[in-house]
Amino acid sequence: MHYTGIAAMAVSGLIAWDLSYVIASLVLVAVFGALAMSRIAQPVTRFCKYGASISMIICVAALHYTAMTGMTVEPRIVDTVDPNLISGQSLGVTIFVVMLLLLLVASLTYSIDLKNAEHSSRHVKHLSLQDPLTCVPNRRGAECILDELLDMHVDDTSRIAVLAIDLDRFRDVNNAYGQGVGDQLLKVLAQRLVSSCGEGEHVGRVGGDHFIAIKQDVYSRHAASSFAARIAAVLDAPAVIDDVALQIAASIGSATFPDDGTTSDKLMEHAALAAARAKSEGGGRIVAYEESVDQKARKRSLLARDLAFAQDKGELEVYYQLQNDTESREVIGVEALLRWHHPVNGMVSPGVFIPIAEENGMITKLGNWVLETACAEAVGWAKPINVAVNVAAAQLEEPGFVERVRDVLAKTGLPPSRLELEITESGIIADMGAAVQVIRRLKLLGVKIAMDDYGTGYSSLSTLQSFPFDKIKIDREFVSAVDQSRQSAAIVQATIIMAESLDIPVLAEGVETEARLTVLRSLGCNLIQGFLFGKPMPKAKLKAWLENDETTTAVAA
Repeated sequence: MHYTGIAAMAVSGLIAWDLSYVIASLVLVAVFGALAMSRIAQPVTRFCKYGASISMIICVAALHYTAMTGMTVEPRIVDTVDPNLISGQSLGVTIFVVMLLLLLVASLTYSIDLKNAEHSSRHVKHLSLQDPLTCVPNRRGAECILDELLDMHVDDTSRIAVLAIDLDRFRDVNNAYGQGVGDQLLKVLAQRLVSSCGEGEHVGRVGGDHFIAIKQDVYSRHAASSFAARIAAVLDAPAVIDDVALQIAASIGSATFPDDGTTSDKLMEHAALAAARAKSEGGGRIVAYEESVDQKARKRSLLARDLAFAQDKGELEVYYQLQNDTESREVIGVEALLRWHHPVNGMVSPGVFIPIAEENGMITKLGNWVLETACAEAVGWAKPINVAVNVAAAQLEEPGFVERVRDVLAKTGLPPSRLELEITESGIIADMGAAVQVIRRLKLLGVKIAMDDYGTGYSSLSTLQSFPFDKIKIDREFVSAVDQSRQSAAIVQATIIMAESLDIPVLAEGVETEARLTVLRSLGCNLIQGFLFGKPMPKAKLKAWLENDETTTAVAA
């Protein structure tokens, strides 16, 4: 087949063959062709079919390349020129024209692609700087606008005002009417803001229900406050969404360039701090940034952020303060107190971070952690003294709190009689009926209940009558002056007399001197707690003291 095909070729020359290569090609065909047929006809293994295929490929390749090596073509000399052939000049011109056309098409294609790319880039940039819901600049877009205004600012007599706008009661709208209505309200308010803007004024939405407004060429404080008042009036007007009239106010904080900052980040940050202060003061207000006040609020916000992760980072620890018998000075129990070791600020006072935890909804998580930690540590003490744990109002209102206490006791193995839960009057006054039920269920577990900070509430007498307390703790506010003020001594004495009539023990907090101890002993107070017998100590120190069986006198020293 191969040689027949070669013989059929029409070439301008003579074909000559080398006989040795022809014979070699025929031998190779015969050998590998026979091997291929043999492996197909009589296979001995399951791999024979692959061997036959390989042999056939070698057969064809050997024939072709061996035969072509033995073939020589001797060309003939042609003296005449075919009139149908294209001349060299015409061919060159044709090639040149075609190349020009190709270059033109390539240039046009590149130009179109470049314009499309630029258009796409501008579109993507526009989308990245625009809020998709309200179609006003987003946070990044507002920063770019402010950066441009700052770069162009050359008049030293003018200012740039930045307003941070925090909508009041917007969450109530979402909760009452749904997120869809809330989104529609944001669109309406954004369009109002855009319509109210004049030359040199810009608005944007920086996230959630927070907007920003910028005004350049501000020459007086009155101009800045007028701009803020105009924005507030626009937002205060009712908006009708799905036949529902919605009206919300706004808390607005203002910062000016260059007085309150020279960069867009600082101006927006300081305006936001002022808006947060306006909202914390009741909302619906316009306040200007004040460094001394707002930086304190910023520090508080940073502490709130760090506190949210303090437990996971191992920064929290339970300290214990001794509770002693007035006559014998014997330790009868300890109170568990939460301490926070901040990696930067050091030991943060509970008076600072506890209110932060209450405001930000973290007090329940922290309180539950203290409860479980204190119970787990108390089990290993050498002396089986009681451990008192404070319970926040939010914990008491938490569904399943009684079950949580029961599970903690079962998990740690602490006898219920050794656990004392301290509850403030403010924690039960909101819903006394529900609180009574929770406290009674806790007492059924065998847990003791103490009223903490007695004397600071508004209905202490009625509370004592309604709740089955096992102990009353007189607030340190009265104890601190018991040795110097007849009024304080009288209040403490009246409390002790009333508690004795109800068969409830009384513990006085804040005992720091022997003089106070002497007065309390004379008034009939049988339990005390305070620095006189030692400051709150970490678990390791308390455990070592209990194991060494030291005297309370040594602790007091």
